[in-house]
Amino acid sequence: MAELTLRNLTKIYNPGTPAAVEQLSLEIRDGEFIALLGPSGCGKSTTLRMVAGLETVTSGEILIGKKTVNQTHPKDRGVGLAFENYALYPPLRVRDNLAFNLKAHGVSGREVEKRVAEIAKYLHIGDLLDLKPAALSSGQKQRVNMARAMIRRPAVLLLDEPLSHLDARLRVQMRTEIKRLHAEQRFTTIIVTHDQLEAMALANRIAVLHDGRLQQFDTPLEVFNHPANEFVAGFLGEPPMNIFEVTMDAGSRLVVPGTDFTLPLNDKLQRLFGSRAGAKFGVRPWGVKVSSTQSGGSVPGTVSVVENLGDETHVGVRYGEILLMASIPVTDRFKPGSKVQLTFNQDDLNLFDATTGDRL
Repeated sequence: MAELTLRNLTKIYNPGTPAAVEQLSLEIRDGEFIALLGPSGCGKSTTLRMVAGLETVTSGEILIGKKTVNQTHPKDRGVGLAFENYALYPPLRVRDNLAFNLKAHGVSGREVEKRVAEIAKYLHIGDLLDLKPAALSSGQKQRVNMARAMIRRPAVLLLDEPLSHLDARLRVQMRTEIKRLHAEQRFTTIIVTHDQLEAMALANRIAVLHDGRLQQFDTPLEVFNHPANEFVAGFLGEPPMNIFEVTMDAGSRLVVPGTDFTLPLNDKLQRLFGSRAGAKFGVRPWGVKVSSTQSGGSVPGTVSVVENLGDETHVGVRYGEILLMASIPVTDRFKPGSKVQLTFNQDDLNLFDATTGDRL
């Protein structure tokens, strides 16, 4: 195991085109589990491939255990990579797929057998060793894929969208297995994913990327509860954060331009808003309370959408042209067309700069 450092890492595929990754700097501690999270095309897989040595670095440094590895051959970096598409050798049995890299590095036959047996036990694939990849399910192939990356005992383990091809139940099972394996093996690990739930469940810290740039790097709860900017706030959360352009009137109330939507602000939020001409207001769905009765500071609306999800209910409430999503208990019953009142928890409100999108 080793710490991994990225310093101003940049990748430009063609001169004159935007950078796929731009000035990315991360300090990843020894044994830490990090998630690179973001939408397709944000640069997360490119970053992983540069760390693995499969992509050249345009500028910047990659350090593994304080040693710069920009020019080091992939096989000599001490990196294990589990590919998104499994990339198993079809003619070889699982046993031989696992042993292939060890034999290529000159590991003795006895040590190869020992390591194969050991990793097969950890990943519960002992009964698959004599099968070929074509006989495996998707979940079994992913286990073998991860076993092949881990069997070399790498300094850094890289997981490229490892659960993307699995169904929902298998994803939950594999998340649990990955978490268990990391707790036992303590590999310095980076997982690339566009699935926020996966990142939240697995990682010690999350690096959120957008258009090749780092937006925020912090613990899952900090990223979720205190997003650095409007992009992070809107990307994390299901349903995502409700965000609207607002101004503040003479009575220190938020006003949505073009409507009579008003919301009183506490002293803290008034200070954050300051003398700005406008800002953006954001609130998570569970910061919105939906009720049939009016109360002080409540806003009227009409239920437009109801999504019953079993453990909770998502309700879309329309106020003029605004659609606010709320997460409510399953015991609360509303139907499309119901007239309701909305109240907001001031502690769950966020304000963002209208120009930069940064959180105030």
